[in-house]
Amino acid sequence: MRTRSRARELSLQFLFQMDFQGPDYRETLDAFLDGELEESHADPEALVEVKVYARTLVEGVLAHRDTIDALLDTAAANWELERMAAVDRNALRIGCYEMLYAGDIPTKVALNEAIELSKKFSTEASGAFVNGILDRIRKDQGLHA
Repeated sequence: MRTRSRARELSLQFLFQMDFQGPDYRETLDAFLDGELEESHADPEALVEVKVYARTLVEGVLAHRDTIDALLDTAAANWELERMAAVDRNALRIGCYEMLYAGDIPTKVALNEAIELSKKFSTEASGAFVNGILDRIRKDQGLHA
């Protein structure tokens, strides 16, 4: 698995847990990443890249969460964020963060990765849901695919 894809998965899992554990859970990010990567047989350099990018995603989503959630709330006209499946909500947050704030990630890649996260960890229908919302944000923000 590619390092950034693995980092996205770990970020999704951590943000999902943080939804239930509360904001103090943020302090456990490094321990969480170390625990999840402990048994990995990947190249140590690749593991460092995974940890660095996962930390970037989590911290970025949390730093911009109010803006991201407002965009998601507007784009998901008939859905309240709190009522969305936690996996879908956090895949959307990661995708939105990457589209808007991660300058080295093409919009299309951010969108596709968020869709794949939601399909892998939620339901097949979640992919279309995430795609529709992120594509609305992409258009509203004037981003190119």
